[in-house]
Amino acid sequence: MSDGTWKRNEIDSPCIKVCVVHPQERICTGCLRTIDEITRWSRMSPDERKTIMATLPERAPRLQKRRGGRTARLARSDG
Repeated sequence: MSDGTWKRNEIDSPCIKVCVVHPQERICTGCLRTIDEITRWSRMSPDERKTIMATLPERAPRLQKRRGGRTARLARSDG
């Protein structure tokens, strides 16, 4: 018996509603997708989505690099 809710058989979005694009890496810090991937997500094929989902874990370390924070900014502005 159906509950009347329309459902789609597709891969869920990796979005966690933390939508901030990293300025250097150009990927969302929440879901790790590029702006293009986020924009096209609803129009992608299931295979295209699976491929992207498989690459997301490899992207996470790109956001964990420390740039030095305030100390590095101050050192750059002095020189």
